[in-house]
Amino acid sequence: MSTISFPTGRKFDFTAIGRLCIDLNANEINRPMEQTMTFTKYVGGSPANIAIGMSRLGNKTAFIGKIADDQMGRFIQGYLENEGIDTSNVVTDKTGAVTGLAFTEIKSPSECSILMYRDNVADLLLHPLEVNESLIADSKALLISGTALASSPSREAVLLSLDYARKHGTTVIFDIDYRPYTWVSPEETAVYYNLAAEKSDIIIGTREEFDSMERFENNVEHSDRYTATKWFDYSAKIVIIKHGKGGSIAYTPDGSEHRAKSYPAKVVKTFGAGDSYAAGFIYGIMSGLTLEKSMEFGSAAACIVISSHSCSDAMPTVEQVKDYIERCNRGEITAN
Repeated sequence: MSTISFPTGRKFDFTAIGRLCIDLNANEINRPMEQTMTFTKYVGGSPANIAIGMSRLGNKTAFIGKIADDQMGRFIQGYLENEGIDTSNVVTDKTGAVTGLAFTEIKSPSECSILMYRDNVADLLLHPLEVNESLIADSKALLISGTALASSPSREAVLLSLDYARKHGTTVIFDIDYRPYTWVSPEETAVYYNLAAEKSDIIIGTREEFDSMERFENNVEHSDRYTATKWFDYSAKIVIIKHGKGGSIAYTPDGSEHRAKSYPAKVVKTFGAGDSYAAGFIYGIMSGLTLEKSMEFGSAAACIVISSHSCSDAMPTVEQVKDYIERCNRGEITAN
């Protein structure tokens, strides 16, 4: 069993708060963006992708966020509803803000980049008074995403949602999701990430993302053990530090480290891996799997998404993940 328990008797298994945007993924892969002429539109944003992933995995899911009053905003809301995600707390902006855009460049499976348009975006205008406390009280888990802390009033909305979650015993998952171009300074990033992490039960991020939180720390060796141990003095029960191809390590308050095997993939692009990993992992621990098995499930889910052109559209079902694991175990899937 995992080291964490979730409240029971809630209407929703999982609610996410934060960024809702549009991904425009390059159709002409293996070339720079300067030479890319066409793109395919998908719903994007880490918390949106994770929520879609959780819904695909059979969880009753809701979202708290803000969309632009335009065609892109309506596309996002319609997509979430078609995925069975409750959008009763997805608010429509009335100030003329726009939908954030992320253009992706796929030069090669290992050379991928994202060009973000984040000026005057609706998702960062979510106001604290627009956060529905009863929805959080009705959820087993709340996922917050770091990008939503980058600007007010979204920052205050997320911090308030954390207070609601602590008040009602809702398990908090913090996906660090560091996007440096969204922030004013590294110091600002560290301060607000630490405020959020102090109230989180599960913290997930890459080594580099945890480094961004430790600007005022003395972790000169970038020690994972140092990083994880700090948070066990607060609310954390699980700290996952991801090392890309080097795999992930989950730390728990008893001092143990948990590692899981990874799976091969025919990689098309690298982005989307973290979101699908998070959805798979959260599904696993909410389903009562061990930490190792939950991490393996997340790894397989990530492999499916990076083998695809899209992120949100490629989020797998439980059956697809289990099938992928079985095919890997039979040696039918190898890395490119």
